Amino acid sequence: MSNPIEIKTFEVEKSNWLNTRVQTTTFNGDLNENEVLFEVDRFALTSNNISYAASGDMLGYWQFFPTTDGYGRIPAMGYANVIQSNHPEIEVGNRYWGFYPMSTHLIAEAGKITKSGFSDVSKHREKLAPIYSRFDDVGFNPLYEEERENQDLLLRGLFLTSWLVDDFMFDNNHFGADAYVITCASSKTSIALAFVAKQRGLKKTIGITSEKNKPFTESLDCYDEVLSYDEVKTLDNSQKIMIVDMAGHYGAMKDLHELFGDHVKYSCKVGATHLDNLEGDMSQFPGAKPTFFFAPTQAQKRTEEWGPGEVQKRIGMSLKEFQIHSDQWMKVKRGSGLDEIKNTFTEVVQGNIPPNRGIILSV
Repeated sequence: MSNPIEIKTFEVEKSNWLNTRVQTTTFNGDLNENEVLFEVDRFALTSNNISYAASGDMLGYWQFFPTTDGYGRIPAMGYANVIQSNHPEIEVGNRYWGFYPMSTHLIAEAGKITKSGFSDVSKHREKLAPIYSRFDDVGFNPLYEEERENQDLLLRGLFLTSWLVDDFMFDNNHFGADAYVITCASSKTSIALAFVAKQRGLKKTIGITSEKNKPFTESLDCYDEVLSYDEVKTLDNSQKIMIVDMAGHYGAMKDLHELFGDHVKYSCKVGATHLDNLEGDMSQFPGAKPTFFFAPTQAQKRTEEWGPGEVQKRIGMSLKEFQIHSDQWMKVKRGSGLDEIKNTFTEVVQGNIPPNRGIILSV
C-alpha cells in the first residue's frame, strides 16, 4: 500500500463562475485495476476554459471530472506525470499531454492503449468525444519540444478548433461567401483562425474587436481588415460573409446579421467568453441561422477520410508555424498556488487579461 495523498482541486459554481472553492480529498494510495495516478504539473488558463463552463451542460464539459453539488471542475489543457500505475503498459515517470482538472492530481482508468498514449475509459467518460479523453505520451510525439510546453498548452487546443473551423468552411466551399468576419478578433482563437485562413489564401478576413484592442489586433498582420464593434455598421454589406463568433457576443452578432441579411451565408458560434453578452435568442436573426461549431465532429470526419495520422500531421505542421508567429506577440506568465489560480480565473472571467498574455498555472 502506498502512502495517502491529499488531492486539492479548484472548483467553480456552475451558475456563478465567480464563486469558487477548493475541494480537498484524500487518496489512500490503492489504485484499482488499470488505474493510473497523475501528478498535474502545469496547465493553461485561457478564455477557452470559460467557453467550457458556458457550454458545460450542452457539450458535456462538466462530465470530464464530475461533481454532485452544483460546483464543477473546468477542464484545462495540461501536462502531468504518472507517479503510480496499476496498468502493465503504463510506466511511472512518463509525461502526458491531455485535459486535466485544475488540481494537484488525477486518477484515470487506462484503456485503448497505443504506442503514443491511452484513453481514460472511466464510466463517466463513455459518451464524451474521444478526443477529450486521450492522453498523449510526449515521448512519442515527434513535434514535442520541452522548451515549448507553455506555448503548446496555450495554443494547441484553440489552434485545433480554429484549424477545424477553417477546414469545415473549405470542406463546404465556404458556403459561397467572399470573406470571414471574426468577432473577438484579439483572442488567441480568433488570431489562429485568421492565421490559418491567411495560410490557405482563399478568403479575406475581417476582424471585429474592442476599441482598446484594435491597435494590437492590427499589428498581428493576420487580418485583411480590423474594425471596432462600433464600426461594424460601416462594413460593405454587398459582400457575402461567413461569421465566426468567438465570444458569444449577442450585440455584434445582431448588428452583423441585420446589416448583411441574406449575405450572411454561414454563421458559426465557437465560443462564449463575454459574461455580459450570453443572453439573447439569435435564432430569429436574418441570414443563415447561428449554428454552434463542435470541433470533434469535423475532426472525426477528417480522421475517417484521411486517417488519424494525417489529421494530426497537417494540424501539427500548421501549429508549428503559428507558434513561431506567436513568439512575436505572446508573453507567457507563469503562476502557482490556489490563490493565484482563483485570482487569475476571476480576471479571465471578467475579461481583464491583455490579449498578448498567456497564462500557465500549477496548483
